[in-house]
Amino acid sequence: MADGQDSDGAAPVRRIIHVDMDAFYASVEQRDDPALRGKPVAVGGGSMRGVVAAASYEARAFGVRSAMASVTAKRRCPDLLFVKPRFDVYKAVSAQIRDVFAEYTELIEPLSLDEAYLDVTDTVGAHGSATAIAQAIRAAIRERTGLTASAGVSYNKFIAKIASDQNKPDGICVIPPKRGPDFVATLPVSRFHGIGPVTAAKMARLGIETGADLRARPLAWLQAEFGKSAGYYHGAARGQDDRPVRPNRAHKSVGAERTFETDLIDLPDLLAKLDIAIDAAWTRVERAGLRGRTVTLKVKFADFRQITRARSFAAPVASRAEFAGAGAALLSALMPLPLGVRLIGLTLSGFEGADVPAGGQLGLAL
Repeated sequence: MADGQDSDGAAPVRRIIHVDMDAFYASVEQRDDPALRGKPVAVGGGSMRGVVAAASYEARAFGVRSAMASVTAKRRCPDLLFVKPRFDVYKAVSAQIRDVFAEYTELIEPLSLDEAYLDVTDTVGAHGSATAIAQAIRAAIRERTGLTASAGVSYNKFIAKIASDQNKPDGICVIPPKRGPDFVATLPVSRFHGIGPVTAAKMARLGIETGADLRARPLAWLQAEFGKSAGYYHGAARGQDDRPVRPNRAHKSVGAERTFETDLIDLPDLLAKLDIAIDAAWTRVERAGLRGRTVTLKVKFADFRQITRARSFAAPVASRAEFAGAGAALLSALMPLPLGVRLIGLTLSGFEGADVPAGGQLGLAL
């Protein structure tokens, strides 16, 4: 088998690792402040309108999760300790982690400060297996930063990402090609990367709860129900994902959106929902270390008609307050609305720099 290809000329089998730090922000805070160790910690605003950016595993045991309203988190965990985020520290630690990755491959696609895909197909031979590389990376991260990381090892990005969450915290999960389809079949579709809560709820109404349920639906049926996402769902349900690891992938935009259970039309209600999306969006902006000049509002009406409104600034948007102010102004300018709104979102784009980082051979051992 020359050039790492199968005898029938099939494409090489890749070796992909997804590394995901364990409760990254909260773990950094617990590392740096011994008084926080072993206690439920939430990184983010502790105010009435604040939102949890990250939660320690002690907090997660009480049901506290990222993007949860602070008041809800405190209700679930009365002893919860809030700490303000220190993104400069998180970025510095992330750079240390990135240096570890670079010792094993140049094909690194960061997704945020705390996770990345690595393609080790061309370097795995020198280390024995992709699993050995993942273990060495996890050990080096622990030694240099005092933090733990979990890893998923597989033949594509989709499965590697799911696998990294399988044995958290401080775990590893290896899914070779022969196990891929069966592994996916047993999973709830809510765990599929790219299937959010709204889509998962729609699938549940259609009788799709697991990967096996999704695999049983024909592509044409999926296209009728889910449009352009159908191809991805069809392949994922079969353990297929041809997306390459793309180093230095340029972010076109970063943001967040929220879909409502009931349509909204009054400005105060919409501003409250927009504020939730802003918290999620700005956390992603900070995680990626980005600064952009254009703020774009997305509004989807009850009849599914969608509009966007944007404003560009001379200087990059430097704070959440500026980002939120621009979004509120764009939304206010639309009033009064002709119909109720079912979805609202806000994104930042026009980033500084041309390329801002985002994020196999047959027979090589996983």
